[in-house]
Amino acid sequence: MPRAVRDGGVRYVRSVPDSDEPRRLRYEIVRDMILAIISDDGLRPGDRLPTSAELAERSGFSLISVRRAFDELERAGVVIRQQGVGTFVARDRIVSEPARSGNLLETIEGGDGARLSTELVSMRVGLPSPSVAANLKVSEGLPVWEVVRRRLVDGRPVIAETAMLPLQLVPALDKDALGRGESLYAYLAEAHGLVDEHEEQFLEVATPTALERQRLALAPRDQVVRIRGVSFTTDGTPFDCFEQTYPAREFVFYASGSQNRRLLPHTDLREWGVEPLPG
Repeated sequence: MPRAVRDGGVRYVRSVPDSDEPRRLRYEIVRDMILAIISDDGLRPGDRLPTSAELAERSGFSLISVRRAFDELERAGVVIRQQGVGTFVARDRIVSEPARSGNLLETIEGGDGARLSTELVSMRVGLPSPSVAANLKVSEGLPVWEVVRRRLVDGRPVIAETAMLPLQLVPALDKDALGRGESLYAYLAEAHGLVDEHEEQFLEVATPTALERQRLALAPRDQVVRIRGVSFTTDGTPFDCFEQTYPAREFVFYASGSQNRRLLPHTDLREWGVEPLPG
């Protein structure tokens, strides 16, 4: 097992075989060394870790082993690497329940004392894509609302969300209320009697679009979790096609399922958006 010693104030970790312990790969030893440094030195989210070269020297292993250890820790959400800057202890991941109906801010846990807020990015009327029209049960020529918002934790954007609502069910929206960060779903229930009783969703891990990178201030290496879905009223009327984009390294997701599927058969996710009205 790895054991830490100090020489002139510098921490070194050397592998000491243990007869009752299975042989481990070099990158696994380096990974545990990095975890020990974080724990023993009391490093906090945002604190910088030693460089790959420093860790290679301390461990006596190659840069390849160090980089693989960092790769694994980055995938696990323990560290975050910023190209040309360094490697840092990552923030605790945010827990989200995207399958839970209702106000999105009520479904995420940002940690003790975290301040959750909503920012209205844009609101317009346009024409739905074929997939959106089919899932909302509206003709392709009938307009829909497109409401784009960002969810923030302590002022940091963490979720980009787009809601697409048919005008035949939602003839008006309160832009001022949405601009103040009030709940869209609470407004739909109160003003139009549209209560979110059930949602069905598709989830994918993907490379973000340029717009998603901009809205979420993503780093070049970041991946996103993209959720697309439909919200239904109690009587099964679809009233919202939505898309939510999350930085993959910052979230873990909790979900419970239902066998009562009501989603329409037309589910081509390549076409999921709103086009401007002609003229």
